[in-house]
Amino acid sequence: MNALWGVTFVMVKDALGHGDPFSFLGLRFCIGALTLSAIARREMLARATLLRGGALGVLLFLCFALQTLGLVSTTPSRSAFITGTYVVLVPVLGWALFRRMPRASSWAGVAIATVGLYTLTGANLREGLSLGDVLTLGSAVAYAFHILFTDRIASKTDVVALVAVQLWVVALLSVLCLPFTGARVHWTPSFVGAALFCGVAASALALTLQVWAQARTTAVRVALFCCMEPVFAALSSVGVGHERLGPREWVGGGLIVLGVAVAEVSGPLWARLFPGRASAPTGG
Repeated sequence: MNALWGVTFVMVKDALGHGDPFSFLGLRFCIGALTLSAIARREMLARATLLRGGALGVLLFLCFALQTLGLVSTTPSRSAFITGTYVVLVPVLGWALFRRMPRASSWAGVAIATVGLYTLTGANLREGLSLGDVLTLGSAVAYAFHILFTDRIASKTDVVALVAVQLWVVALLSVLCLPFTGARVHWTPSFVGAALFCGVAASALALTLQVWAQARTTAVRVALFCCMEPVFAALSSVGVGHERLGPREWVGGGLIVLGVAVAEVSGPLWARLFPGRASAPTGG
């Protein structure tokens, strides 16, 4: 799942050289929505599914719109690493919205990831944080909200139908943005190929797997897999020669991944190793 998402950062970056962000998003999510609609059929027309999927679809649109717009002026690896901060934002926003007090390890992870973000974007945030980085950070916040609300909805609705509705919402909102931003598309093989791969594999398949997992496994396991997404993105970007990462980028990105791992893994690991002292690191 995260390998699929990771390699799409490079593909989308290349595709944006041949088309505008909202044309790409509209095509990508229309392809994904058609794929899942063929499976879900009448299930996606249930009133509860339409309402829940519609609300989640708006959050998903914000996530992908901000991320895709950000990729216009930032690199795939920076986009992936900054997007990865949503994993440590989830416990913080969960506490703010639902009064679920995060573990002490979650706060430690947030601190480490913040240092990583600072390192990744440069010593001076005012100069180092580009518009693309800011938009991508907004995408991470939107996706954190999406995960939190999906966690409450996933087990109550047919998974394929729920994701299909979300993809239709993202496709529709993307098309509605075109009159304000202007459409620009060159139908090159790379643009069409990226839309097909992202639509079927990274949208329809990967999002369905994520929602299915959130209804059946623990948040720790889902987050552990999610923290590998920026690693796959950076490796794929370097592998195809799209960019070269310097020591600062590797250290900053590594700290963000470390923060994710500390936030989601260290608390349960401590509880398993030292069950008698489980309360010590959890922070209540």
